[in-house]
Amino acid sequence: MSESFEQLFFNQLKDIVDSINLDEINETVKQIKEIKEKNGRIFFAGSGGGAGHSSHAACDFRKLLDIECYSITDNVSELTARINDDGWETSYSNFLAVSKFNENDCVFIFSVGGGSENPPISSQLINVAKYAKSRGGKVLSIVGRDGGEVKNLSMPGILIPNLDPKYVTAHTEGLQAYLWHMIVSHPDLNPNTPKWEGTSP
Repeated sequence: MSESFEQLFFNQLKDIVDSINLDEINETVKQIKEIKEKNGRIFFAGSGGGAGHSSHAACDFRKLLDIECYSITDNVSELTARINDDGWETSYSNFLAVSKFNENDCVFIFSVGGGSENPPISSQLINVAKYAKSRGGKVLSIVGRDGGEVKNLSMPGILIPNLDPKYVTAHTEGLQAYLWHMIVSHPDLNPNTPKWEGTSP
């Protein structure tokens, strides 16, 4: 009997989870703990599904970890004005500039491929990472494929291995949500108790 699509998809998911480097997760938690202790800020960035993760993560990191957080793409008026006036490539990094991004802060990037300079793909994510590093801040990320330029600029970056090119976006974006929920729930970060976890059945 041939393997169904559902079986294939879940079996691939299991294999990917088993391949994720736990040291990268642990180091990410350590970096966020340091940001929290220094009253730094986290600026979440992504495009498409990554922008959705950014908005949700900014909410949970603020509410559960009491860290000042922002999603760069949440203010549609500002974002589109910057794209129109300054260009797509600098739209995210200019958001950091006007926010007075400093050495206590962090940019946290969600991307399926991590961006490429040649050919130019997700250049705004590469530029926001470079800007953060130029200001002495941290760059964290959860990325797929080979991690791209964003992974190279991150300290650290969590890589979601690619087992099947046909489903790289589905697996990467699905596991990005799982991983950042794991991070925001980590006991080393002393999270507040979410509503449902604090409610009796």
